[in-house]
Amino acid sequence: MASWPVRAEEDPIAEPTFPTAPHGGPRRSIAERSERGRASRAAVPRSAHGDWSPAADRPDPVALIEQQNAARIPWLVPIRHARMEASPFAFFRGAARVMAVDLADAPRTDLTVQMDGDAHLANFGIYASPERQLVFDANDFDETLPGPFEWDLKRLTASIAICGRDRGMPRRDVMEMTTFAVATYRAGMARFATMPVLELWYRYLSIDALGRGDYVPVVKRTRRELDRVAHTAYTHDHLHAVRKLTEEVDGTLRFRNSPPLLHSLHDLGDHGYGDVDGNELIEAAWATFDAYKDTLYDDRRSVLERYRPLDVGLKVVGVGSVGTRCLVVLLEGHDRDDPLFLQVKEATRSVYEDVLAPSHYDHHGRRVVEGQRLAQAVSDIFLGWTVGPAGTHFYVRQLRDWKFSVDLGTVTPSQLRNHAATCAWTLARGHARSGDAVAIDAYVGTSDRLDRSLTAFAQDYADRNEADHAAFVQAIADGRLASAPA
Repeated sequence: MASWPVRAEEDPIAEPTFPTAPHGGPRRSIAERSERGRASRAAVPRSAHGDWSPAADRPDPVALIEQQNAARIPWLVPIRHARMEASPFAFFRGAARVMAVDLADAPRTDLTVQMDGDAHLANFGIYASPERQLVFDANDFDETLPGPFEWDLKRLTASIAICGRDRGMPRRDVMEMTTFAVATYRAGMARFATMPVLELWYRYLSIDALGRGDYVPVVKRTRRELDRVAHTAYTHDHLHAVRKLTEEVDGTLRFRNSPPLLHSLHDLGDHGYGDVDGNELIEAAWATFDAYKDTLYDDRRSVLERYRPLDVGLKVVGVGSVGTRCLVVLLEGHDRDDPLFLQVKEATRSVYEDVLAPSHYDHHGRRVVEGQRLAQAVSDIFLGWTVGPAGTHFYVRQLRDWKFSVDLGTVTPSQLRNHAATCAWTLARGHARSGDAVAIDAYVGTSDRLDRSLTAFAQDYADRNEADHAAFVQAIADGRLASAPA
């Protein structure tokens, strides 16, 4: 098992803030950990997080996005642009690199956690735990990296302000939602700071806990609302994916060709794609998949070996990920009513590695998987990583397993307020698992000073995001960027 990176001489941000140092080093007392948080507050006052404006030498955000495109599949890049063009919130989802650059110029604490890295409202939702319970958690860790705890909070609060504006909600209401979310983060961290180690590690948020209001201070959900959520989640399973994504060809299930968003590699084998032979792609894909099995625990590999591989496809997913290489794998267990879908997603360098210390892992798929396991309360049993034939890094997870996400395009003010607070509580739990909850609790304190600061930051950043989105839309109109809705 790889140890936590210690690069204090290179970058103080990379120094662990765990109560126990790596390799069984000296243990800090509760008092020492609290003092560390207060010392960090003295060095970087909570009010400093609210005083933000773009740096004078801030890079062109459109240029930053263009630089990312250079390593992506060219014929998918216009789809990425079209999705980001749709709204300021859609742009924000795809512009994690832009925000990473902005955060690097702001005051930062030395309280390190395993950052989610892209902790906006759309990257939290409901899925099935290995124990077959519906749980709420963060569900995207492509950018995960050790870094300052407040960077995740800033990305979350900015997403609240941007989403609220997109929905036409009053500014005063959106600001209240933001302060409520940060207050929920603080309340959660205060609780986690006093929790026994194993109790914290085992703590997760089930859909039943959402109904009971088992976390402070989020309003309880109604039974009707939770029943609707559960029903929707239960239908988003592997059998649903069979109906939506596959068709029968010569008596065998294959991925349905829905270009440009979904291609079966068998179709590429028949017709080719440019200079790429589809049959060679299929052979390489299965070799990549076989290598992935070696990263699983023995018991989980044994489960996977009971499935028969049927097909591999290319699939477009998300907003920020569009253009990266994403394969979907279809396997069959006992029969057609026993399918398994896996997603094999390209993992590239985290956007934060340009402004923080590089990842301790030399494989970006493993960086994603290990970060997810550390921050998530319960994770997919099939999480793993592999390397493609061209040296491309991938990570693997289930494609559909009782998934549910809040529809942020139709969300009401009360629903957005509750969702934002739930995300904030979840973020605090992940930070407490990977960082020092006692030190962070001492830093955030019991007053609303951090709440007000991050609310001001969120409004300022929403203004800048709108300007960046307008520049992005203009670049498309000018022909600088290609856009192709799909």
